[in-house]
Amino acid sequence: MKRSTFLRAFASVVVATTFFASSSHAADWPERPVTLVLPFAPGGSTDYTARLLAQKLSSTLGQQVIVENKPGAGGNIGAAYAARAKPDGYTLLMHTSTVASNVTLYKNMGFNLQKDLITVSQVSLIPNVLVVNNDVPAKDLKEFVDLVKQKKVHITYGSAGNGASQHLSGALFNNMVGGDMVHVPYKGGAPANTDLLAGQIQAVFSPLVEVLSYIDSGKLRPLGVTTKTRSSRLPSVPAVAEVLPGYEVVLWNGVFAPAGTPQPIITKLSAAIREALQDPAVRKTLADQGSTPVGNSPEEFKQFLTTEIDKWGKLIKLSGARID
Repeated sequence: MKRSTFLRAFASVVVATTFFASSSHAADWPERPVTLVLPFAPGGSTDYTARLLAQKLSSTLGQQVIVENKPGAGGNIGAAYAARAKPDGYTLLMHTSTVASNVTLYKNMGFNLQKDLITVSQVSLIPNVLVVNNDVPAKDLKEFVDLVKQKKVHITYGSAGNGASQHLSGALFNNMVGGDMVHVPYKGGAPANTDLLAGQIQAVFSPLVEVLSYIDSGKLRPLGVTTKTRSSRLPSVPAVAEVLPGYEVVLWNGVFAPAGTPQPIITKLSAAIREALQDPAVRKTLADQGSTPVGNSPEEFKQFLTTEIDKWGKLIKLSGARID
C-alpha cells in the first residue's frame, strides 16, 4: 500500500473512531451530577431562574444538576472558571446579558467569550422597569419624560454598578430625552432599591422581578418597561418605546458550555432545556416574575449573542462606563 493511501485510510479510521466515541459519550451522558455555574451571588433573580431550570433538568436528564455560585467581577470570575473547565459536559455556565456588555465594559474579562464558550440555549428574556419613588411628581411615563426634559427637578437614578443594565437603561433614556439625570452606582440592585424606597434617589430602571413586590404593594410607582412591548405581568404599564420610539433594552439569560464540548452533548442539552421551558409549571413561574421563556438552538443563540455584543457595546460607549 502506498504511503499516501495508507495515511488517508488511517485518517479516516481516526475520524470515524472519534465520531463514534463522541456519539457514544453523548449517549451515556450524563453519568454523574452536572454542575451549572452561576457567576452571581445567591438570592438574585438569575439565581432563582437557574435553580428552577436545574431542578427540571435533573428530572429530564436523570442526573442531579447542581447550581454553584461563583460571583465576582461582574460575572467574569464564574464565567472564566467555566470556560477553563474540562469540556466533557459536566461543567456548564448560566450567564446573563451582562456577559455581552462585559466584552466592551472590561479591558480583560479573563476569557474570550466567543472562543472559550459555546452557546447552548437561551433560557428567558427579562424586562427592566422604570420605577420611581412615590414622592416624584410625575404620575405617568409622559410626565416623567417631560420632567427630565425640563431639567427643573434634580433627578438621580440608581443602578447595581457602572455598566449594569440599570445604568445602561437609564443612560439610553437620558440620552434620548436630552436630560441631565445623574447616575448613582451601588454595589448591587438591592441597595439601590432600598435607597429608592427611602427617597435618597428618585428612580431605578430595575429588573422587573427585583421590584415586583414593591410595585404590587404600592411602595414604588412603575412608569414603563424597557422591552419593545408591554409585559403581561404589568399590562397597564406602557413600554418606554410608546413615548420614546426606538427605545429598547432587553435582558436575557442562557446556558453556555466550555469550548470543545462534544457537539452531541450540546445538542442533547439544548433539547433538554427547550423541553424544560415547555413545562407549564416552569412557564407559569417565569411569567409570574415577569420573564418570557425562550429555548432556542445553539446556532440561534450564537447568532443572537453576536448581535447582543454589538448592541450592548454601543450602550456602554454611550454611558461612558469602563472597567480596566
